[in-house]
Amino acid sequence: MRDTAYQALCDAIVCGTFAPGETLHDHELCAWLGLSRTPVRGALARLEDVGLVESAPQRFTRVTTLAESDAGAVFPVLASLHALAAEVGVPRLNRAEVSQLRHEGELHIRALASRDRATAYLTDMRFHRVLVGACGNQEVGALLDRLEPRVRRLELLSAAPLPGRRSLAQHEAIMARAAAGDAAMTASAVRENWLELGAMIERSLAPAANGH
Repeated sequence: MRDTAYQALCDAIVCGTFAPGETLHDHELCAWLGLSRTPVRGALARLEDVGLVESAPQRFTRVTTLAESDAGAVFPVLASLHALAAEVGVPRLNRAEVSQLRHEGELHIRALASRDRATAYLTDMRFHRVLVGACGNQEVGALLDRLEPRVRRLELLSAAPLPGRRSLAQHEAIMARAAAGDAAMTASAVRENWLELGAMIERSLAPAANGH
């Protein structure tokens, strides 16, 4: 039940159903989820651990705000983890995984062309996860699982524009280099791709970008 509560609350925070800064009340969440207080409190503690919720005992539990510093902290770590996955995973790629990488890349391009923000970022994550799966390192996957809800929320709720031609060129480079078995150059393209996305989102969250 705690896992069910966590996933439902995580999804609601990531997509903005619970807005940044919104106060969360146990009794309302219990009624919404149809669960008792124990699994709900457990889910909130887990959400606080991954950085989606903050609390002060006897005072408040609320959704964390979106901040420029959050993007600046998360994306360099994400870029390094995905680059490591690429460096280790590319030599292990089989034909099916290369085909899957190409397939996810094509879905990402279609989503960008249709300006479907949610699908564009979901297919991008799936694209990069092919290399994470190929690397076979469970620790890398676990660290990414912890970071990705924050990343998804930043992608979906920030005012950053969708990635453009440069990002598409980077994806093409990743696919070509991975298919050629060039681990070092694939890792470089992967790192550049994530860092550029992070910088774009960070700029969109800067005070000047929000008119403050």
